Amino acid sequence: MSKVRVFLIDDHPIFRAGVKSLLAGDVGIEVVGEAADGVTACERVREMLPDVAILDLSLPGLNGVRVTERVVRECPGVNVLILTVHEDTGHLRQLLAAGARGYVLKRSAGDGLIHAVWVVATGGVYLDPTLAARLVAGVGGRSADGPRLQEAELSDREAEVVRATAAGFGNKEIAAQLDLSVKTVETYRARAMEKLGLHGRPDLVRYALQRGWLQDC
Repeated sequence: MSKVRVFLIDDHPIFRAGVKSLLAGDVGIEVVGEAADGVTACERVREMLPDVAILDLSLPGLNGVRVTERVVRECPGVNVLILTVHEDTGHLRQLLAAGARGYVLKRSAGDGLIHAVWVVATGGVYLDPTLAARLVAGVGGRSADGPRLQEAELSDREAEVVRATAAGFGNKEIAAQLDLSVKTVETYRARAMEKLGLHGRPDLVRYALQRGWLQDC
């Protein structure tokens, strides 16, 4: 496998240097560029099309949410990995809804960042264990982190579509994997979400975590 090409986005040069040094410890990862603000980041990522874009939430120009939305929309082959100090699940849910494939806390980056890069680069979803535990704790009952999620019996196809969606795959990718039409994928997902009482991709991820469907990530 060729090296994983990574682009770094953070407005603190010393922190970027530290991340580059950390990633240099894995010979399979190559940092191909960096940016200090949201606007420049979007332009450079569009030009370079790295495998993974690692970005902070607090950026000059465009914040991390807006950068994520633009990168996901304009560069669907680029996997967004958030690296931030924000530990609340509200930010996590917002970034998952925007299309991010991973969320790592800066305080635990030394242990999990390289693993997270490989997970999202190979099509998985990585959530910092601290926040993943909070999401799972909120499943099955009402909590400050979100609405109550119901238990329901899904068909095999509905479960496959929910699992693939939670893992970050788009409608076309899921349709190709399961040999279905895009419309059929949308129907299975809508039916599953109605059965489960889910209201968006963050809830799908929470449900998939509870069922152990993302444990390999």
